[in-house]
Amino acid sequence: MVEMSSSDAIGMLERDLRGIFGSRFESLSRYAGGAHTLVIVATLTRDDLRACAARASAWHDANLATPLFLAAHEFESALDAFPLEFGAILANHTVVAGKPPFDGLTVDPADLRRAIETQARGHLVHLREGFVETRGRSDALSLLIVDAAPAFTALLESVARLDPRFDAGRIGEEIASLAGAHDLSSAEAERLFPPYLEVVERLVQYIDAWR
Repeated sequence: MVEMSSSDAIGMLERDLRGIFGSRFESLSRYAGGAHTLVIVATLTRDDLRACAARASAWHDANLATPLFLAAHEFESALDAFPLEFGAILANHTVVAGKPPFDGLTVDPADLRRAIETQARGHLVHLREGFVETRGRSDALSLLIVDAAPAFTALLESVARLDPRFDAGRIGEEIASLAGAHDLSSAEAERLFPPYLEVVERLVQYIDAWR
């Protein structure tokens, strides 16, 4: 079977969506580097979802992730609930078809700060709990750091959107570089964890005091 190109796959998705939603189709956008799609429609019913479910296998066969479906105004009304996730879409998206869906929309910095504080405090709690659960074993500490690195990288990206002045320093760069790594020596884990924990503690304090 000949693999469908990305543009052909998106074209197929657009045709399917217009066939399912008709005049209620408003826009199709790509985000997250083009890996995901967002569909805005005037109304969204259970019958629509059934029709989309019937096409899901074809979309997946074309290497398309299941789209994010939202009814009109749902994105705007949910900005305060999902300032990190929807803010990232606002910051980096491409409209493939239909009218621009985000004109005039922005994330309230106060909503963004609260979401980042939750993210940072959750990471701090995870590191502390994870350290206790290592039972003092360096190999378990290595796994903890490597597994936490992607979340730490995402946290730094979130903070940079709120205030790029925060500097995680060399240790922050080292931990972030481990995202996608498969192992870390026990000696490196023992060296990295104390300053890693200190950076996250400092980050929590910084976000808590941010105005």
